[in-house]
This record gives sequence, structure tokens and C-alpha cells, in this order.
Amino acid sequence: MTVIDISPSVMQFLLAFIVVAPLLGALAALLPAPPGLKGKNPDQAVLRHGVTVTGAVLVAAIVLASGFDHDHPATMQATTDISWIPALDVRIHLGIDGISLPLLVLTALLTFLCALYSYFKLPAGPSPKAFVALVLVLESGTLATFAVLDLLLFFLAFEMVLIPMYFLINRWGGDQRQAAAWKFILYTLLGSVVMLLGLLLIGLKSGTFDMVALATDNGRGLTTSVQFIAVLAIGLGLAVKTPMWPLHSWLPDAHTAAPTVGSVLLAGVLLKMGTYGFVRILLPVAPEGMRTFAPYLAAFAVVGIVYGSLACLALARTGAKGDLKRLIAYSSVGHMGFVLLGIATMTPTGVNGALFANIAHGLITGLLFFLVGAIKDRYGTADLDTLAGATGAALYGRAPRLGALLAFAAVASLGLPGLAGFWGEMLTLFGAYSPAEGLSRPAFRTFMAVGAFGTLLTAAYMLIVVRRVCMGEHAPHSRLSPDDRTPQTPDGPEPSGAADSQPSGSAGPRTATTPQLSDIHPYEAAAWTPLAALTVVAGLWPAVLLGLTDPAVQQLLAGGKS
Repeated sequence: MTVIDISPSVMQFLLAFIVVAPLLGALAALLPAPPGLKGKNPDQAVLRHGVTVTGAVLVAAIVLASGFDHDHPATMQATTDISWIPALDVRIHLGIDGISLPLLVLTALLTFLCALYSYFKLPAGPSPKAFVALVLVLESGTLATFAVLDLLLFFLAFEMVLIPMYFLINRWGGDQRQAAAWKFILYTLLGSVVMLLGLLLIGLKSGTFDMVALATDNGRGLTTSVQFIAVLAIGLGLAVKTPMWPLHSWLPDAHTAAPTVGSVLLAGVLLKMGTYGFVRILLPVAPEGMRTFAPYLAAFAVVGIVYGSLACLALARTGAKGDLKRLIAYSSVGHMGFVLLGIATMTPTGVNGALFANIAHGLITGLLFFLVGAIKDRYGTADLDTLAGATGAALYGRAPRLGALLAFAAVASLGLPGLAGFWGEMLTLFGAYSPAEGLSRPAFRTFMAVGAFGTLLTAAYMLIVVRRVCMGEHAPHSRLSPDDRTPQTPDGPEPSGAADSQPSGSAGPRTATTPQLSDIHPYEAAAWTPLAALTVVAGLWPAVLLGLTDPAVQQLLAGGKS
């Protein structure tokens, strides 16, 4: 069944367009604009160009999804297979199935929303031309990662995103941006070098780099020792990008320093590339190697769940001077732990839960970083003590719609039933209760119990954040020194109402005369509403997504057999 009937050749063109168009758009952004398109403001013109290109890619992705045959989601569709380097048997092989299609659409959507948001709220930094070009290159690399079906092309696409994200953090980021950018690039590059060795080992030992052929073979052409080494090498590179505890330490620094759109793309899109590699490459290509490492992967995953939650609780407590962006970054470590736990079960239930949690995390955490960026713009800081102590009523009293949306995103993140965050966590825990044959049930049920405890910790820190940021502190805790009443930025006092956090000469709770903060702007509503709406839709109708992923996962785990 398809929503609209599209010929295979048009489907091929659409997928190729989705991958290549952002790259061509990045090149066009760096070229001088034709005289008729310069307009009165060249900076706005290039930002408009970014919105146009990402919008065209999003439309193409939606049309591609509409033409996708939902009756056969396990079959690779819109495929292109052209010889590129005959000597190495490297081919330009593109295609999508029920596993990659949701990630493709999510990437196109988030990048468009980031381009739209940046059109109205460009982060401070160098030329807008460079900013737009970097975002488009980042989009192209991410989309290619989810579309290519050749191991070497996968590696090239995987690496293609590193340089744009490095510059987005280094040139448009906040405090400590250079150190954070270097940490990001060093961790991911070192992991990628090891991953390349593993990919080459698989390709040389099996005689092909074709991911579809390798998945169909299901590891039968690889010895157990080769699979063991391949999983160790490739898994290390993927785990850094995911990020898995204890290889996660680059993530909080990168998120804290990155501009708002950089954090949204990093959390919503780039982290998914690592977990996608586990599902697309390691599970079907090296099943025996994965079975050996699955208990260790699950153990690291649940440690990450608890560690991320405890770190968030430490940042959320009164007097900790915790940064709200850093807290959301640590929450990602915990949420991606659930994804890794689901993959480690090697069962259809667990892997479907992991893929669902991937999409849910992209929607919810993308929305959270948008909201935290907006709060930081208004207050001039993301420090939780400052935000909570600024007024007795906090966001609910000063920007009620913004506060309500933050509370919605927080309860979605903690896994409230009826919202997208619930299904991924529940399915991964169910998968851990009954793991694949050959895996220790007592061990995985222990992991399930630890993961379930992690959900309680997640609820605890998210509710603390909502109480403090949206409701503020009680009077004994809301007294600020004169220096604290006006949040400072590196460039001086913060505008946009930040100085209004407390009436002049008053150190007590907020009075009724405290000026309001600006609430949600129309451009913010346009960028955030799709994420909030899809969070509800995915929570109420999970079968829409699971209907795509489940047949593809079943076939993947069965070695290409339905």
C-alpha cells in the first residue's frame, strides 16, 4: 500500500535528490548571489536560501515516504546501484526500508526547522554564508548515512558530518566552545579510525562491501573470530558517536557550548547515526560477534542510564549552579542507553523499541534544546539556580506558554504514557525481559530492573526541573544578591527582559508588578509545533512507526529471510 503511486524511477530520483541537494545548496550558498536575488540584505538572502533548500529536501522526503510501499517495508526501495570504484568493488548503492525511512524524514524535518529558526534568530558568529553552508553539508552527510548501502560509502557519509559540526561549535558556540569542539572532533575521529579498520576487515574477508548482500549472508561468510574483531572495532566507533558510557564525556561539553540549532541537530540527528550503524551493520552482518558482546553492551547501556540520571539529579539540585543545557545533554546519555539496551537484546521487540526510542528522542530532545535556547536568550543564562530564583512564579508567571511547552517536553522525556517517549523505553525493557536465544536471561532481567529504576530517576530530575524553572523557588530560596538579579553575558547585561527578573531594590519573591518576559514568538511556534505535535501522534498511534520498522527488523534478524 502506498499513499500515492510513484514510479520506481521517480522514487530513485527523489532519494538521490534528498542526498545530493543539500550539498549543491551548500555550494550555492558560498557563491555570490545573482544580482536579482541579493535583495536589500544579503545575509537574510542566504538564510532564506537555507530555508528554501532544506524545505525542498523535506518536501521530497515526505513525497518519498508517501510513495513508499508500506506493505513491503522490509524490501529496499528507491534503490540506485552504480559502480563507482570497480577495483575495490565500491558502488554508489542507495536505498531505504522501514528502518531508514523514519530517520531520513526526521533528519529532513529537524534540519528545516533549524534553518527556519536561524532565519529569525541567527547565532552570533562569522558570515551567515558559512553557517548556512555548514548546516547543509551536515544535512547531506546525515541523510547519506541513512540512505547508503555500501560500507565504504557509509564510512564517508559518517565522517562527512564531523567537520561541519566542529565549526558550528567552534565558531558559533558559547563559552568554552573551542575546547568543546576539539574534544568532539578528537573523540569521534579516533573512534572512526578504529571503525574503518573493522569495516575493511568485513569487506575484505567477505569479498563485498554491499550491506544488503552482507545482511542476507548473515555472517555465514565470516569466521567467529573475524566477527568478534569486527564488532569490537566497529562497535567502538559507533559507541563514541551514540554516545555510550564511558565514551560520552565529549557530549555534555559539546551541547553546552553549541548554538541552539547545533544542539538540536547533534541530539536529534547525529547521535542516531551510531545506533543506526549497530542495527544496519553489526546485528545482521556479525550476529555471532554481537551475541558475544551483547551482555557487555547491555551492561554499559544500563550504567549509562543510571549515570546520566544521577548526573542530571546532581545538576538539578539547589545550589549546584547546574546548566540546563548540560542537564539535557546528560539526559541524552540516559535515553541513548535505552536504545543500546534494546539493540543488545537482539530480539525484534528490543530492536523495534530501540528504533522507536531513537525517533522519540530526536523529537523530544530536539524540542527541549530549542526551548532551553529560547530561555537562555531571554534570561541571558541557562543556570538553573538563576532561572529558579529569578522570580517566585518563574516561567509560568512570566511566559506561561513557554513554561507550559517546557513542562510538556519534560514529561514527554520522562516517558509519560500517551507520548512518544513511553513506547521506546517500554519495548526495550520488554525485550530485555526475554532476550535472544543464547543470551543470559538472569543477566538481562537484572539489566531490565536497573533500566526500570533509571526511568524513576528520569522522572525525578525532570519533575525537579519543571518545578524549579517553571514554578520557581519558595521565598526562602528565591532571595538573590544584587549581582545575581541581572544575569550577565560575556558582552554585558542580557537584554530581552533578563534584567527584569527582579524589581529594582527588592530581594524577595516576585511581585505582581514584575514585567513579563516575551512569550513564544510566531517563528518559535512555527519551529516547535511540529515536534510537539509529532510527539503526541507517535505516543497515541505507535503502530504507524512500528508498522514500518517491525517487518524490516524481523527480516534483518532472520538473515534476509522473511
